Amino acid sequence: MARVFEREHTWADVIFRPLERLVYRLTGIDETHEMAWTEYAVVMLLFSLVTMLATYAIERLQQWLPLNPQHLASVAPDLALNTAASFTTNTNWQSYVPETTMSYLTQMLTLAYHNFFSAAVGMALAVALIRGISRRESKTLGNFWVDATRASLWVLLPGCLIYALLLVSQGVVQNFRPYDQAKLVQAQTTTVTGSDGKMTTQTVTTQSIAQGPVASQEAIKMLGTNGGGFFNTNSAHPFENPTPLSNLMQMFSIFLIPAGLTVTLGRMTRAPKHGWAVFAAMAALFFVGVFVAYYAEAQTNPLLHSVDQHVSTAQAGGNMEGKEVRFGIANSALFATVTTDASCGAVNSMHDSFMPLGGLVPMVNIMLGEVIFGGVGAGLYGMLIFVVLAVFIAGLMVGRTPEYLGKKIESYDVKMAMLYVLIFPLSILGFSAVTLMMPQLGLSSLANTGPHGLSEILYDYTSATGNNGSAFAGLNANTHWYNLSLSAAMLIGRFLMIVPMLAIAGSLAKKKLVPPSPGTFPVHTPLFTVLLVGVVLIVGALTFFPAISLGPILEHLMMHAGKSF
Repeated sequence: MARVFEREHTWADVIFRPLERLVYRLTGIDETHEMAWTEYAVVMLLFSLVTMLATYAIERLQQWLPLNPQHLASVAPDLALNTAASFTTNTNWQSYVPETTMSYLTQMLTLAYHNFFSAAVGMALAVALIRGISRRESKTLGNFWVDATRASLWVLLPGCLIYALLLVSQGVVQNFRPYDQAKLVQAQTTTVTGSDGKMTTQTVTTQSIAQGPVASQEAIKMLGTNGGGFFNTNSAHPFENPTPLSNLMQMFSIFLIPAGLTVTLGRMTRAPKHGWAVFAAMAALFFVGVFVAYYAEAQTNPLLHSVDQHVSTAQAGGNMEGKEVRFGIANSALFATVTTDASCGAVNSMHDSFMPLGGLVPMVNIMLGEVIFGGVGAGLYGMLIFVVLAVFIAGLMVGRTPEYLGKKIESYDVKMAMLYVLIFPLSILGFSAVTLMMPQLGLSSLANTGPHGLSEILYDYTSATGNNGSAFAGLNANTHWYNLSLSAAMLIGRFLMIVPMLAIAGSLAKKKLVPPSPGTFPVHTPLFTVLLVGVVLIVGALTFFPAISLGPILEHLMMHAGKSF
């Protein structure tokens, strides 16, 4: 990636360089034109706005468009807005059942399209910040169009072509067939509520087997840390994630680019050890989360006295509610940690069914700012904001002007970093508080009361603002209030936080390099890694601890006292 974005020679030049030039010729892009941070930001915002509006239009016109063999109706206005905002911001929040709501055309032309370009935008922004760190006395950060094109053409597209074929080899579906109707071995009796509110009993003898172009969307869903599933149960569905090997590939692919970008940081700044120090900080936080999540889920539920929860041939032991038997507790806890560390949001188990402390881990992973590897690009630039704060704190400790890779960190940089950090909790806690104060709008679709109900609301706004997309699914978010408020949270969490980040990049690019002094804090040592981890934890703990203490922590204590919600 360092070679691609710095336009150095690669073995793939013979394939992709002519295609890249063709794209520029067809779209009128001047790849030699460099942009200041303000132009970079404006172009990125306009591009995102136009593609979001186009997505909304296609959803609203879906029933009249081709590749709709199920003849699905057009998407409702508030849900269409929520979905358009969700996929534009790389959140992939889904307040709908995909296989009964979105046509094949909508899935491919809008949702899969955004899976590519929202990831490419994140990578472009991360590279712009890295250039701001590495350049000296420069007014520009590169060209947004060029960076986004290279991210898509050189990294995401070839990776997904290979990855999709690997998924097909494991049994992931890829076709354009109408849904099959399968005859049930044993008829089922169900009770349904009619439009008049009356309950009727029906005998069901067939099942509709949903299918479609799944593997192609699954590949970019994971590699681009998008997370939106083709099916409602996401990566718990056997057509999306059929085998232990496909499960391993999906977890690996979620981390692949975010982890690789730390090495890209080291190479582009000519400080490879610093890139590895940032990687080490992310890895340390990741392993702590995995251990806590697995430990919590491996414990027996103290409220289920009459159920044998110990390991046996018929019982995996621990909390198996909401988990697929083919994955078990270990792979479910690991997947939940990976997907919330990396801003992906894909799930192979239901987080709402986790034990209170098990559900706390995914929530805290997002609350820390999605910087534990994080989303494609977004995780790196989020962590670099914490790096700026860490070196600022280190400078205060020794009484010297803080420096970062030869650049002095001044008041403007710290102000922008703090603006970035404060927008995040303001959105999460603000929307959660307003929702709790309006029971008719915010609580009417809540399935649980008490601290678990609070956790469901808090998690949803955390996931939306953090552009993650996973959910505590006990809350029905397909209402006017949640569709609109979550749309606002997703847009705030993506775009309002990008502007101060780019301002820091522009400020750093203009600075001169200063020689190291005895007071310079090295940013490649284990001590720096420890300080960086401490800053991330302290900022998250001080901001969100009061809220999570009333949610999952209180639920854990009350569960052991014999009460559930």
